[in-house]
Amino acid sequence: MKNNEKASFQVLKITIITLILIFTCNIAVRAFNSKLNSVKIVFSNNYEMNIVTTKTKIADILQENHIIVLPDETTFPNTESNLTENNTIVISKINSDNSQIIQLANEEASISKEQILGNYSTIIEKIEEKEEEIPYETITKNASSSSSSDRTNKVIQQGKNGLKKVTYKIKYQNDIEISRTVVKEKIIQKPVNKIVQVTKTTSRSGETTNRNNTETTTVASKASSKYAIAKKVEGITPIIKTLNTSAYTASTCGKSKNSKGYGITASGAKASSWYTVAAGKSYPMGTIIYVPALKNKPNGGWFVVQDRGGAISNSRLDIYMSTYNECIQFGRRNLQCYIYVK
Repeated sequence: MKNNEKASFQVLKITIITLILIFTCNIAVRAFNSKLNSVKIVFSNNYEMNIVTTKTKIADILQENHIIVLPDETTFPNTESNLTENNTIVISKINSDNSQIIQLANEEASISKEQILGNYSTIIEKIEEKEEEIPYETITKNASSSSSSDRTNKVIQQGKNGLKKVTYKIKYQNDIEISRTVVKEKIIQKPVNKIVQVTKTTSRSGETTNRNNTETTTVASKASSKYAIAKKVEGITPIIKTLNTSAYTASTCGKSKNSKGYGITASGAKASSWYTVAAGKSYPMGTIIYVPALKNKPNGGWFVVQDRGGAISNSRLDIYMSTYNECIQFGRRNLQCYIYVK
């Protein structure tokens, strides 16, 4: 009997040891099949954490380490993706300044940490002073109502541009100007208006016309057959001014691309390329402006005032364009403008 009990004990002992070995081998096999990954996590405040995990999905790795991505943050790669070859997860703030990072991450899933962090360029603010011309205005004087016997068409006074010193606060990123704000302006020399004497007569319909200044009177009529906007100002005598003209686009207005007001003008209308212009408060919303120098552009040189701007005075004009590169290529020019104020 004792021999049987001893034999049974030996069998039980062997069985237990066998089960332990099988369990141990199973764990070892699982550990072998689950590759350990050394992962670096870079937070939005530039703090770095190194972890070891068998997970490959970004969401699982973050959850395993109790890391919460805030509503105003995003991850690269995104949470539904798997680890890339560089085994790096970057958590960053979502704002207008890192839109390039989001675009870069969407284009290349295996982006490196160096590429991502390279887009976190510091925004530098500089105060710059610059002397700028103040364009003169052209004033038309009606010789018909003059008591003088000399009623010929002539230039009574030549125009001369003025000069002012403007102080700008300019923001740069990667040595590229991203915004410009006027801090103050100081008039150095006031402009001298150009005064032109012309003979005007009243037609049978009661409309005032200019017989001799053909460029002024025919601007609207020549373009009306092709551009509907010109028909709205037929019969209206324009104010002729030389305006310092530049260009802008939605990304230079200081608004995030994802914000509600992105691309919306001060008038409430959506900005349109080669149609919308920002002008000074002297020109009501809806004022039509014709720029002869731009007559070969898609709009035939016709624009509508739909926007304002912090740096836009009554002597300046800002044309809305689709891209920042177009704005850079356009630059800044003094252009003669025909302003139709209703």
